[in-house]
Amino acid sequence: MPQDTAAYKPIGHYENFPVATWLCPAHLRAPVAAIYHYARTADDIADEDDVAVAERLRQLREYRLCLWQEMEPPAHWAPLFAALHQQVVAFGLPLPLLDALLSAFEQDVKKTATGQGYSDQTELLDYCDRSANPIGRLLLHLHGVDDAMALQQSDAVCTALQLINFWQDLQHDIPRGRWYVPERDASAFGVSRPMQQQAISQGQQPRALTDMMAHLVGWTRECMHQGMPLVQRLSGRAGWEIRVVIQAGLRVLEKMEQGGYRCYVDRPTIHKADAMTLLWRAWRMPSTRVRPHTTG
Repeated sequence: MPQDTAAYKPIGHYENFPVATWLCPAHLRAPVAAIYHYARTADDIADEDDVAVAERLRQLREYRLCLWQEMEPPAHWAPLFAALHQQVVAFGLPLPLLDALLSAFEQDVKKTATGQGYSDQTELLDYCDRSANPIGRLLLHLHGVDDAMALQQSDAVCTALQLINFWQDLQHDIPRGRWYVPERDASAFGVSRPMQQQAISQGQQPRALTDMMAHLVGWTRECMHQGMPLVQRLSGRAGWEIRVVIQAGLRVLEKMEQGGYRCYVDRPTIHKADAMTLLWRAWRMPSTRVRPHTTG
């Protein structure tokens, strides 16, 4: 069980948290940190492979009770929930969005335990709608943005980021029994589970996998492009933040393409050397044109 998860710890890397922390306004750092540590800790619970499935699900149930203040948090969660509930009150953070994350983590635990994958893109998108999209909506809430178009665009960006992480982590997830490639897409390209496992174990990727990944990367890029107009809805640091996040995601997809879509044997990532490219591309994106509707 995670120990001493204090909400004042600095934000580290978490693939479902699309925040360039150095661009975060000072007055939003506390709520962003509280959301981050809440999501990170729940994800850690779900990821504890050395803990029995039933125990992990029990912990997630208790975590949910603590979220809704139906249970007193145990000592190792007390600082986290104290900080989170303080920000919930201060900023009116929607609890259903925080709860949706737990639903996704529970699904991860159950599917991994049974070896189930995702039948098609629709089912995978439903998972993304709970595992990634709530984070984007919470961040928009903090910036006072609540119009339907901006929320849809945020969902598209967050879904794309989640899909990118899936394709980056194939070599890590598949040996752990996590199957995120939609089965219908795999079948369309003649790809089987043994073929995917063999590519990882032998470090050789057959053409069928390459063609399938080219298709999935294209789908992911389309998702990101659907959300790109969001940069025109946000100004200031928030606008720069989403620009950098989008360009980082597109850069990873670009590296996948340049590497021949060899996602089963290579893992493209963002490095410091990419910083100037990302900033230049972020700067070239369209500026704010539409004032977002705000809460309150």
